[in-house]
Formats: sequence, C-alpha cells, structure tokens
Amino acid sequence: MKKHEKFIKICDLSVSKLIFDFVNNEVLRGTSISSERFWSGFNKAVHKLAPINKKLIQKRHKLQRSIDSYHLSRKSRKFNKKEYKKFLKKIGYLNNSSPNFKIQTKNVDIEISNICGPQLVCPVSNARFLLNAANARWVSLYDSLYGSDIIPETKGALKGNTYNPIRGREVISYSRNILDKIVPLKNKSWKNLNKIPKIKNNKLQLNLVNSSQFIGYSMKSGKLSSIILKNNNLHIDILFDQSGKMEINNPDGNQDPLKIHDIFIESAITTICDHEDSVAAVDAEDKVLGYRNWLQLMKFKLNTSFIKNGKKIFRKLNKDRNYISANGSKIKLHGRSLLLNRNVGHLMTNPCILLKDGSECPEGILDAFITSAACLHDFKRKANSRKQNIYIVKPKMHGPEECSFTDLIFKNVEKVLKLKNNQILCGIMDEERRTSVNLKECIRRLKKRVFFINTGFLDRTGDEIHTSMESGPMVLKGDMKSSKWIRAYENNNVDVGLSCGFSGKAQIGKGMWAMPDLLNDMMKQKISHPEAGANCAWVPSPTAAAIHSLHYHQVKVFSKQKEIMKRKKAKLDDLLEIPVNSPKKKWSKLQITDELKNNTQGILGYVVRWIDQSVGCSKVPDINGIGLMEDRATCRISSQHIANWLHHGVCSKKQVLEIMKKMAKIVDNQNLKDKSMKGQAPYELMGTNYYQSIAFKTACDLVFHGKSQPSGYTEPLLHFNRLMKKSI
Repeated sequence: MKKHEKFIKICDLSVSKLIFDFVNNEVLRGTSISSERFWSGFNKAVHKLAPINKKLIQKRHKLQRSIDSYHLSRKSRKFNKKEYKKFLKKIGYLNNSSPNFKIQTKNVDIEISNICGPQLVCPVSNARFLLNAANARWVSLYDSLYGSDIIPETKGALKGNTYNPIRGREVISYSRNILDKIVPLKNKSWKNLNKIPKIKNNKLQLNLVNSSQFIGYSMKSGKLSSIILKNNNLHIDILFDQSGKMEINNPDGNQDPLKIHDIFIESAITTICDHEDSVAAVDAEDKVLGYRNWLQLMKFKLNTSFIKNGKKIFRKLNKDRNYISANGSKIKLHGRSLLLNRNVGHLMTNPCILLKDGSECPEGILDAFITSAACLHDFKRKANSRKQNIYIVKPKMHGPEECSFTDLIFKNVEKVLKLKNNQILCGIMDEERRTSVNLKECIRRLKKRVFFINTGFLDRTGDEIHTSMESGPMVLKGDMKSSKWIRAYENNNVDVGLSCGFSGKAQIGKGMWAMPDLLNDMMKQKISHPEAGANCAWVPSPTAAAIHSLHYHQVKVFSKQKEIMKRKKAKLDDLLEIPVNSPKKKWSKLQITDELKNNTQGILGYVVRWIDQSVGCSKVPDINGIGLMEDRATCRISSQHIANWLHHGVCSKKQVLEIMKKMAKIVDNQNLKDKSMKGQAPYELMGTNYYQSIAFKTACDLVFHGKSQPSGYTEPLLHFNRLMKKSI
C-alpha cells in the first residue's frame, strides 16, 4: 500500500479509494447491482465469513502442531503406518470413508464437459499475456513447429533471423504426417496431394477415411479459403492460399504445392486467469490491475499495444470463426479459450480493505466478490461462458471443511449479486496433503459446484515436506517424482474424480510442463497426461498448447477413462507414505552441495523478480541455464526442502548462506543477460549488496524461517518484503 493511500469509510469498512472507485465506476456500472447493495452486502458477508476463515487457519496450525508432536515422540521408533492412520483420524486430519455419490454440477460449457485439451495458466496482471492466452484457442501449427525444437536444426534447417525454406519444408512434411494420423485419407497420403480439394454442393471432394470429420469450409473472393475438420472433438482449420501473392513472413512465397498456407489447430481449450501463484499482488494498486484486466476480458474490451522489432503491434481478443457447414448452413466456432479465474486461497489477507476491528480483509473473499461481479458483463453477450457460468478455481484448500467454507463464500456472493444458486462453479486444486487424502469428501462438499480437480506436484510436495517436517530429512528433490506417494497421488486424483462421475461433466487435470523451450521433450513425455485419464493438463505458452493438443488427437480420453475405472484404486497407505530418506542411503558432500545450489539458485532467481520487479511468474534460468517456468509453487518446494535439511542437520546455516551468496552472483549475471528483463525496473544486483538487498534478505528468510511459515507457504514473507520494497 502506498504511504498516503486514501481510504473511504463505508458501512463498517475502510476501503482503499482505488478499490472503491474501481468497483463503483467500472465493475458495477452497466449492471443491475447498485453500489449500495454491493458494499452493504459485502460488508455483512465479510464480517460473517472472516471469523470462520480465521478459525480454519488456526485449525491448520493446531493439526500441524499435533503432527509435529507425533513424529517427535516417535523419533527412536520404526514408523508404523497403521498407528499413523489411526492418529490422523483421531485428530481430525483424516476423514472416515463415506458413501459413494455422483457430482450434481449442471449446465457446464462444452469446453469443460466434452472437449479434452491443453489448459493455459496466465498471470492476470499482464494484459499482453492474457490476450495471447485467450486467443490461444486457435494456434498456428506451422509457426509452433517452425519456432520450436520439434524440428531439429540439422541439415540446414536453422531457425535464423529470416525465413528458412529448408526449415519450412520440414514443417510442411511434419504437418502432413500429423494430418495422415488424425484425419487420414483413403488409400492416399496428404503428402501426395498437389491440388486444392474442391467443394461441390457443400461437400468436400476428398476421400477421408471418416467423412464425418469434415465439418465445413470458408470462401474468400469466390475461392476456397479453408476447410474445417474435427478429430476427438478438436477442430483443425486448413487454410489455403489462392491469392498467388508471396506471404509477408515467407519471402520465397508459398512452398507448398497444395497451397496450404497454414494449419490452425484448437489448442488452449481453457485458460486460468490467475490472481494467485503467478502474480505479485500485495496492495490495492496491484489488485486493481488484475481485477481490471479480468473485467476487460469479461467486457470483451481488453486490448494492448507494444513495440516488437521496432514496430508497434496492437492486440485484442479474437472474434469467433465463421464457416459454411456440410449442409450449407452457417456455423460459428468459439474464437477464444474459455476463461476461468483462479482466486487466492484462504490464508492471505490484503491491506486494501480493513474490517471494523482494523484487521485486513481476507483476500480470497474479496477476490470472489469482485471477480464474480465482473462476470455480470459477460452474461450480456456470452462472449466467454455461453452457459452464463462463473468458473472460479480455488487453490490451497486444506480438507473438506475448507471446501465447505468456499461453498459458503460463493453462496454469499450469489446472494449479493442476484445470481442463481450454484451459478458460481468451483475448481478444486488438489495440491495440499489434507485435501489429497480426503479428496472424495472435499468433492462431496462442493458436489453441486465442482467443475474441475487438478494435481499440482510442486505445491503438493511442498506441503508434504512441511507436514512431515519432524519425521526426518527428505529425499533429494529429483527423487520425489519416483516416490510411492507421488504415484498414488496422481492415480488417486483420477480414480476419485471418475468414481464421483466427472467423466463427461467436469475436468480432471494434471500439472505444468515447466520447460517452455524443450517442447520436443514435452512431445515425448506429456502424452502421459491424457493417457492417465486427464481431460486437461497445464502448459506454459500458446506454442506449447498447440504441441500438447496433438496428444489429445492421439488419445481418446473418455475411452481411456472407461478403462481406468476398471483398474485397482490407489491405496491410501501409499498416499500416506512419507518421502524420508533411508538411513542406509548416505549422501556425499558433493550431492548435498549440488542440491543446495540447485535449490538456492531457483529461489533467488524467482524471488528477485518478485520483490524487485513485481513479476510473479516468468521463465527463470536454472543452474544449467535451462529456462523454467517459476511461480510460488516452485519457490515453496525449494525453500521447504532446504528448511527440512537444515532442521535435521544435513547442512548448516553457514553452508547455506555461503551458497546463497555464490548463487546470488550467478543469478545476477543470468538476469543481466536476460532480454525479457528489458522494460522492467532497473535491475538491482544482489551479489554486491547482500545486506541491503531486500530480495536477497527475502530469499534467506524463506529458507531460514521456512519451518515456521504457515504450511510452508511463501506468500507471507514475499508480501511483507514486497510491501517494504514498494514503500521505499
């Protein structure tokens, strides 16, 4: 909050003038909700809900103290899983098994119920990224292949600074192979076609193996412009160039004898506009920036301009795509990703609104009211949800009680905004241990609202380490993915979702591919997500969405889900397996040093951008120079891992601090070379200014005070120090 921020007194609230004016003049204007109704309703709701919120956070602390005491009292004893489960049930951490049920969510958009595909996650504070993400429903396959490492830079196929026809031929060949797989022709290959197909009486004169894959076409200047095909509910738009003109981005003209100018594929079917882990929002100024971008999306008015390669580029939301169907009627396909909104969790408060006792407003409650109110504008034109739903993804809920509290928040919002019951739908992030082991009951509490569950390996691991902090030193971070609990966690998420009736009604999601430059590796590995029965999985960019969408052409997810329903269910015993290092497995000094270097470098690389630049998510080089998409979840696991090792004497505070100082200089050099940092505030070195750098101090605090942080979260320290930085 700025030093001289003005506050407006309304009801029992002190509201930042920035928030007050934004809500009154931008959010509510043009809706049927008056300022008086909104603020009086919010005032009543928040004063009723805040004490419940506080008690739930207190319960987290109480449970953690009990679990710590349990492990401490059994330090010299062999771990007994049966006894441990009994203890967790006794303290209310683990719920008893309950009757089966099916979710009752109704009237969801087809992107949730019927289409399986990639899901983007995008910081709501960056308008340019948001537009890219929203428009990533349709992405050029040619551009995605040309710019990625899917096409190797061998035999002259270099990317270069100008168009390379050798690489272009490789893109065309690769694309033809894809068409042969997903929309095959009878007794012929797409590679052998050399004439543009004809349309006669609205029918495509092309022998498809499955003629029903032809959906429609478009014309331009009396000539066939494109044909639209479909596979596994995903559309493929093949664009033809019959102009005879050379393409702007292709000085050698159209190389393709079939005159295919490009292939646009449905890619990011849904996008999470994120107010949480990928943003740095600590006060009214930051919150309004994110809220305004979301509002402009809901009004279909978001636009931005920027300079690229010396040219000013204007960007806005794509319109819907129009075609002529096989029966001659007009058809329209949605031009944008279905936008979901990730609010913050129950932990954090924000100083932009103060309650009657002077305490800060719970941020998750504020998010629910304002982001939902913004959606009233979408209901007028249905540019986002054609079913007039509000899709809120709720992160970091700990167990069923907190899911019930989210339901209560949404009920209050619906009442104030005159919405229908259960018009606000809820996505459950299955990323905290108490939620994972009680997932079925969590879903039950939101059975009329739930549209999505999603695994999050990083946050889930961070909570795993923190919850079991006293049980012993944790395995190497790289070994976590082969731990028994991880396999059970990923399988349990799908097992529970399917048993609760998600198939054809709601999404089962999987986590992020964190290496946006290594898409060839992603092409080989991420097919595991649809094969695991996931309707959607996270990707870091529109290009990655286009590449990952090809996996959903190969895998029939709904058929896969039917197969999975017949398998043996994941075991709770496996899910409760604690990833403590075996006493028999000793690490060398080099292994310990390398692990600390890797963790500290990642923390510093993320934190310096968060504190100094207000960047909540970006591609941060790792210790080997490989760009990784970093957000608070990656920072949480790294800081908790070191905190655990410090607590158990695997390393010393002096050792960690020395490595932090060395890594700070490496991070400084990486950031000074990083072109994406241009345009941000001047970069402040950490490596020459350890004790004056707020960013370096914050990174140290996250490690050295990691054990005492609530659930091991990074938000409290990041927010405190960012506010300190903004006040200078």
